Amino acid sequence: MTKKNYLALFAKSFNWAGFFLPKNIYHDCSKLYAFCRVLDDLVDEKIELELRIERFNKIKNIFKKSYELDNNDKNRLDQNENEIIVNDMIILTKNNNIKEIILDDLIEGVGSDLKQKVYLRSVRDLLVYSYRVAGTVGLMMAKILNVNDTRSLKGAIDLGIAMQLTNIARDVIEDKKMNRQYIKPDFENIEATLKLADMFYESSFTSIKKIPFKYRFAIIVARRVYRQIGRKIIQKKNMESYEKSGKIYVNNFEKIYQTIISLFDLILLFLKDLESHQRINEHKIIREEIDLDERI
Repeated sequence: MTKKNYLALFAKSFNWAGFFLPKNIYHDCSKLYAFCRVLDDLVDEKIELELRIERFNKIKNIFKKSYELDNNDKNRLDQNENEIIVNDMIILTKNNNIKEIILDDLIEGVGSDLKQKVYLRSVRDLLVYSYRVAGTVGLMMAKILNVNDTRSLKGAIDLGIAMQLTNIARDVIEDKKMNRQYIKPDFENIEATLKLADMFYESSFTSIKKIPFKYRFAIIVARRVYRQIGRKIIQKKNMESYEKSGKIYVNNFEKIYQTIISLFDLILLFLKDLESHQRINEHKIIREEIDLDERI
């Protein structure tokens, strides 16, 4: 069976940044993204909720069963594409010392969207949700990049949360159609969410110093390109213009420009000292529900 490159097909910004990674690391990142995409697709599928829950739970069970298998015990029953992606992900976690609890967090976070109506009531709910569905991915990505420094792992969580907040701000109308409200669907709350995202983007920056140099530029590019989505949203200035614009993305010309600017970020990063973690209060809020120290 020919495997799809989910990163190239569905994650143009990340795939662009992935160009600057070694080939083997890029493939590992593709496996991580494919696993996340499978979970998202199961939750977003346009079928009855009960059937979505059933299919999602099937993947959860495959995940649990696969995690108990040795890497050499994969030549077993015929597998569909989703099962292959799950098993690839399990091998990836074992090879990179990714804790199973982090994957549990991710699955729980994505699975929390399996409701008739999703409604987050507070900033605390928003932060916990963003950690689960994206901060976890930042942690796993850091492990793939051979990062073990505690400050840098906190920065990886921050970058994941920043990107998820950007997604939420971008997808307000689309989410509303699916009866999901992560933030109130008005431009004031969209701006506030992007301001919060910017705080997490800033907190993530100097932690990139602890990423091995050969991987560093790719993360800087991904951070800058994705942050640009939020800046383009802010330029809409009001809800009417935001709604008319459709899904906001960074085109190839803009990606080239952001990549060039990223070279200056790389130089700046070299000149700056590693800063202490800036999002202590936000992490404390998340820790009310999730022991981040256990994950890091």
